[in-house]
Formats: sequence, C-alpha cells, structure tokens
Amino acid sequence: MKTTFFLSHHFFLLLITLFSLPTHTLPLDTITTTRIFRDGDTLLSSGGNFELGFFSPGNSKNRYVGIWYKKIALRTVVWVANRETPVPNTSGVLKVIQPGLLVLVNETNDDVILWSTNITSSSPSVQSPVAQLLDSGNLVVRDSPNPNPSSFVWQSFDYPTDTLLPGMKLGWNLTSRQEFYLSSWRSNDNPSIGDFTYRCDPSGYPQNVLKKSRIVEYRTGPWNGIRFSGIPSLSKNRIFKYGLVLNKNAVYAHYELLNSSVVSRFTLSQSGVAQRLTWIDRMQGWGIYMSCPSDNCDMYGLCGAYGTCNVASSPVCRCLNKFVPRDEDGWDRADWSNGCVRRTELSCRDGDVFLKYSGVKLPDTRRSWFNETMNLEECKGLCLKNCSCMAYSSLDISRGGENGCLLWFDELFDIRELPEQGQDIYIRMASSELDSRKKKARRRMRIRGGQRLNNVNNPNDQTHNKDLELPLFDLNTLTKATDNFSIDSKLGEGGFGPVYMGLLESGQEIAVKRLSRTSHQGVDEFENEVICIAKLQHRNLVKLLGYCIQSDENMLVYEYMTNKSLDLILFDPAKSALLDWQKRFNIINGIARGLMYLHQDSRLRIIHRDLKASNILLDSEMNPKISDFGLARSFGGNETGANTSRVVGTYGYMSPEYAVDGLFSVKSDVFSFGVLVLEIISGKRNRGFVHREHNLNLLGHAWMLYKEGRSSELIGFNLENSRYLLEALRSIHVALLCVQQCPEDRPKMSSVVVMLSNDSVLPQSKQPGFFTGRDFIPNADSSVSSNATVSTNEMSVTLLEPR
Repeated sequence: MKTTFFLSHHFFLLLITLFSLPTHTLPLDTITTTRIFRDGDTLLSSGGNFELGFFSPGNSKNRYVGIWYKKIALRTVVWVANRETPVPNTSGVLKVIQPGLLVLVNETNDDVILWSTNITSSSPSVQSPVAQLLDSGNLVVRDSPNPNPSSFVWQSFDYPTDTLLPGMKLGWNLTSRQEFYLSSWRSNDNPSIGDFTYRCDPSGYPQNVLKKSRIVEYRTGPWNGIRFSGIPSLSKNRIFKYGLVLNKNAVYAHYELLNSSVVSRFTLSQSGVAQRLTWIDRMQGWGIYMSCPSDNCDMYGLCGAYGTCNVASSPVCRCLNKFVPRDEDGWDRADWSNGCVRRTELSCRDGDVFLKYSGVKLPDTRRSWFNETMNLEECKGLCLKNCSCMAYSSLDISRGGENGCLLWFDELFDIRELPEQGQDIYIRMASSELDSRKKKARRRMRIRGGQRLNNVNNPNDQTHNKDLELPLFDLNTLTKATDNFSIDSKLGEGGFGPVYMGLLESGQEIAVKRLSRTSHQGVDEFENEVICIAKLQHRNLVKLLGYCIQSDENMLVYEYMTNKSLDLILFDPAKSALLDWQKRFNIINGIARGLMYLHQDSRLRIIHRDLKASNILLDSEMNPKISDFGLARSFGGNETGANTSRVVGTYGYMSPEYAVDGLFSVKSDVFSFGVLVLEIISGKRNRGFVHREHNLNLLGHAWMLYKEGRSSELIGFNLENSRYLLEALRSIHVALLCVQQCPEDRPKMSSVVVMLSNDSVLPQSKQPGFFTGRDFIPNADSSVSSNATVSTNEMSVTLLEPR
C-alpha cells in the first residue's frame, strides 16, 4: 500500500509540473512556420464565418485545399488553392516558409511542391510570415507583427476561382497588370479551370463579359452610375452596394454587403451561368437573386448589328427603327446574324443627324471612347465632327442623365429592349430621316389633361394639366394588325370590352383593348386609364403603347403579354401544372412590388380598385404585370383614400368597407391582393369556392385551416421540394394579414414586400372580412351594375348608391 501511494503521489506531482510549463496557444485562424497544417486540420476565421481545410469534391477521391462557409449546413466551397494539382490521398501538408510563401507538399516527399503562392519584387519584406484566414473569407500571408492589409505578401482575394465574395475585385490592377476574374469548375467532381470565364473587360468603356473559351456568350453592358446597363434587376437595395472603380491605377467592378446578416455570393457555374445567390435559412438552400444570362435576348449579338431583341416579341429580333435587314432571306429563316443596315445611307459631308432610341441596353462598348467631364451636348458635337462616330450616350445617369460622354466607333451590337429601365442612345442617321420623323410627329395627337382627356376622378390635380404625349394609332393600322378584329385574334373580354392580339408591320406584337358600345365602362374609364398609366414605369405594370380615337372607336394599345392573363392558367386544371411554386411565388412578389410602386413610389399615388387574377398579365417568363387601370383613382400629397357613391370593382376581391360603405383606400387594394395570393396558392377562386365540410368561401376556409394549424392543406399543387413549404405557409399567413376585417389591421404593401422576403416573426392574423359572406353574394364570377343584368363573365361591378 505504501509503494502504491508513493507512485501515485509522484505521478500527481509530475502532472502539476507539466501543466505549469509556459504554453503558446496558436489562434484557430493561423498557420505559422512552426505549425504544420495536415489533412484533417482546419482553420476557423475569427468570427466563425469561414473554414479552411482539405476536401474532396463530389464523388472524387482527390484532395484539395479549399475555403467554405462554416455557419451553413450545406458545404459551399468559395475558393480552391490547388485546383489544377490535386493531392491523390490524405498525405497533403500546408506550410508557411521563408521568405513568406504558403506551399502545399506531399508529406512523404516534401521536396516536391504541388502548389505555392508567389511573391514579387514589390512585396513587403517579411520577418515572421504567417498565413491567416480572415472573417471575410480572405486567406492572407503577412508579417506576424503587422496585421495591416498593406503588409499582405499574398491574398486569396487576388486569385478568385469561381466565386466573388464581398470585398473582392473583378478587373485589373493596371500597375502590375494583374487580372482578377472568375473561372468555372470543370465539373462537380473537378474544380480545375472549366470552359467559362467572367471578367471585367477594360477595352473601351468597362463592362463585364462572360466567355466560353474566347467566344463572348454574354455581357452586362457598361456601368451607368446606377447599375450595369443590361441588368435591370441590379437596382439599389438595402442589402448590396455595387460599383465600378476606374482610375489610372485600377479598373474593377465590386460589391459590398450593407446587411452583415446576409450570406451572399456571386458565382460562375460549370454551365456558364453567372448568379447572385443568397442563403435562405428557412429553406436551407441558396436562393437565386439574379442570374445572367437569363433569357434568349441575353445571348450576345443574337440579332446582329443594329438589331434589337425583345423576349416578349415573336420573333424576338427586329431591326431598330429606320433600319432594315441586311439579309432579308436569312431574316425570314430566323437567322439574324447579319443584322441590319440603315435604310438611308449616311452622308457625313452633306450633314448627318442623331435620332434618339429609348429604353435599350447600351451596345457593346469594346469599340468605344469616353469622357467623364463632358455634358451630353458637348458629346453630341464631338460625335458629329467625326464621321466614324456612330452613336453617343450619357456615361452616368445617376445624377439626371446628362453626365459624361460615351461614343461608339463601330456598328452597334448586342442591343436589347428594356422599356422600363433601359437607357437613351443617339444613333447617327441621314438628315432626311429627321424630316420624315417630324412629319410623323405632326400627325400625332397631344393628350391634354383637362381638355381632350379629363381626369374625371381628380380634376383639381394641377399635375394633370401637363401634356401627356402618347403615340396616336391610326384605325386602319390597328384594323390591319388585328386582321379586322377577327375572332381568331380575340384574346378575351372584360368590362371595358374585347381585347385583340395584333401584329404591326414592324413585327411588334400588341394587345388592342377596344371599348365596346355596350360596355358598362365608358369614355370616363377610357380617359382615366390613359391618365393613370401614361407615365407609370415599373417592370410589374403593363405598358401602354398608345391609343386610338377615331370615328366612334376608342382603343388602347398595350404591349402584348405572351402568356395572357393569370386566371386563364391558374384556374385551368391542365395549364396550372405550368405554375410550380417558384413561378407562383415570383408572381406573388411581382404583384406586391407593382402595388407598392402604385401606392408609394409612383409620381401620383394610385389605388387600382379592381385587382384580380384576370387583370394580372404574364409575359414569356411568367413575370406578372398589373393591367386595367380604367377604375383606378389617383391622389396627390398625403391622401391615401376617399369616399365614393360609385362603387366599382369585382365581387370576391372588394374589401368590406368598400363594398358596403363606399370607403376605399390603399388598404382596399391590400385586401384584393390578399385574396389573389390565396387564389394563387390554392388554385381556387374565392367566389364560387365549394367545400364538402362547410359553406365558407376561400377566405373562410383559409382562416379555419390557419386557426387549426393546417394551412398546408390549402396548397393546391405539388410542392416539388419540401423546403418550399415554409415559404408557401408564410405567404398564406401574409395573405390572411392582408384580408383582415379592419383596414387599420392590414399591412401596407411596402411591409408586405418585406414580410414575403425575410424570416421575421409575423403578427397573428385576425378574422378576415367576408369570410362567411358567400351566402349573400351573387353566383360565382357574376357582376352587377345598376343598369346591367347578371352575367356569367368575370367583369367589374359598378353600384350607384346614394350617400
């Protein structure tokens, strides 16, 4: 027993001695010259955002050194060191050596370097080199005592792979001639350099270009002070800030995060798609914020020189106005590669002019010249003096649109139509073309507020006394375009009258709304629609192209929507299969943004008053556009609502306070939006909804399921991915908040947009209005007017009631 005590006692003293020795705990984010980093070890950035270690991609057994997000469950690699020289087994070792190199070797033969950083003669001297993983995802080699970025000998941010993180650069260091660009992986199993690159092209005025090998596949267009010209979705927001740095030392595009809680990356896929992705916790997956190329018109040079592309048209390519196909036979075969030429040749000596083309993605700028200090008039003068100058435009539209000068010295390639967010360009033409344009302009009719088209809803609004110019279409033109308003051209019919598809001689497709002589809506609604929508510009509002007033005809001409109205697809059992959840959610969000613009961001506050599925049109990409403003009301100042004795709208979508008391406001539209969301999710109409277990309408049914925690039963289609369930349930909850009985309880549309897009906690919903009201409402889809009989078509209702 004594011996045992003696040994135990001395062992205890030995442990105390060992733990008393001085120790140096290395940071979890750092490799030093004395710390060997082996396969299985990891570095963790100080804030825990990123991790570095060895990994095997996909089904590969090769080992690579990479950096990935630490805080998200799905491993997403953002940088790879040895993408061309994998380690075939787990014997890889990462070391920092003098004079400041980070090297990857095989432990069994460390004389052979598999991968290494580099240092240049301009690199700062390093006494005690360390490699450190920063919380930005940047792996740096620096001098140990000096954490200042100026002391970095090397950093991974200067050598991107397929991912651009906040703070990284896409472009050139003009002093060292080093380029920073993205290159795709070869495959999911192989991170070596693939076929595609995404880089900032500094020739001419800078623009970002996606290439497959040496062939340009897509370009963003030039930076215009707000966004890249060809990416309308790249608008100002509260999450990202984009920019272009251009000086004698550097040219590069970059982005920064304004919201540190957001996890976002810009990446180039193996298939050649550049995407902005944002991590969505509730889905446990990456959501696509932006994708390029996004459609056929993003294909570089699809329509050739002086051709313009519009995905809503058929065919998508046409020649710019005043231009004709260079190869008419090829054009007829949908081979647009030869592009277009001016119908009247230039004559620089005799004098040329410039014609303005609006709403376009600016052409390829690789053969351009720019000046940041000139104004637009000086730019025009400079271009006019040079017979090789084909076009000019403003360089920066962020401060009024006439700042800087951008000139083109070659044929204009890769133009597409962006009616709402495109730019103006002035193209050189023969002077005779200007004369013909003036003659055409004289044939147009001015719409004057308070004269030909009175705003009967708001006669005291002085802003309506300004001229509203819209093209005046000739009756013969529209008759020819619609094949004499044939039944085959008819798209549908509403309270205003029939709507026809038309094809202009230019090849542009249009939709012609013709006021019916028997319509319960009349000239007032016709005038009101022109006044309300003439100057509204938003991607989720249908665009009014012009009008026709001739003889006893009153017609409105709109852009044609390929997929027609939402109700024709949503309530059709066969066609509704085209609407998966992502498309439905995109439609919901698009309508919300369009309404927010009407209520808050447009020149005047607009209350639509007839929001319903048949008034939502869908373009070729199933993007929604709000239409039919014949019943809308506009307000100035801080007005948000009014009282009327003329109740207009559609049963099933009207709010209780409006249908019963004639009180309407922005919250009336919010109610209609809520109904519409429930219809989109369920695939059922609110009015005419029948359930075997009760006599409630769709609102009542949704409310009952919500209270019982069974909202998922409302979803009327198969969710292809279970991660979308939370998104759908959240949308139902938001819809029920919108249809609450009291207008004061309903959220504003700006709040709705936010609630749909983030994970914030939603308030409990209160009882909806009309949730048991099906018994006293007329039959499904019928409409009533003081002078009308009941109809089975879904039309707007007008009730004249004394107040």
